[in-house]
Amino acid sequence: MTEAKLEVPHFSYVEEIDITELEALRQHHNGRASGVNAKLTLLPFLSLALIRTLREFPQCNTTYDKERNVLLRHEAVHLGVATQTPDGLKVPVVRHAERLAIKDLAAEIRRVATAAQDNKIAKEYLGGSTITITSLGKLGGIDSTPILNMPEVSIIGVNRAVDRPMVVKGHIAIRCMMNLSSFDYRFVDVYDAAAMIQRMKEILEHPAII
Repeated sequence: MTEAKLEVPHFSYVEEIDITELEALRQHHNGRASGVNAKLTLLPFLSLALIRTLREFPQCNTTYDKERNVLLRHEAVHLGVATQTPDGLKVPVVRHAERLAIKDLAAEIRRVATAAQDNKIAKEYLGGSTITITSLGKLGGIDSTPILNMPEVSIIGVNRAVDRPMVVKGHIAIRCMMNLSSFDYRFVDVYDAAAMIQRMKEILEHPAII
């Protein structure tokens, strides 16, 4: 992480997302789900929206080979999931996340995160990610600039979801809002970063298209 912070000129593009409909969908699903593991957190939905967005912004699903000084663009999405463990931060990887439906994605995120927390994860699941998503859940704060998981060029920081008064069609309404951020300024320019986050925002605010 120190190497990433020293070598990479981080920047954050931050956007607020109205996830009211998404949260209603999640709550509806969980109200009908049976069993603890059948219930979904927001993270699988956010991850799926990210995966859908990367289809249109493949330059963000890229790693940098420092020795050869080349960028490697990946068709597969090997999703790193930043996970706090008793031994510190680890980033277990969901392989071929682009192939998974929401329930399977949720189960695999849960599996690799739990294995990392229990110090039982296989070594091959602790490397090879192409992009990382990081969330502190209720501790997420309003905004953050997560440190890149090298050699990736993109990381998405998920901040806390909170109910806030917003103006909707000229009226004040309580909406569930969340902020997203962050990129590597060497390889992802500001326009592409903004366009990607705006597309992810569109998907999250219209969950029927996820």
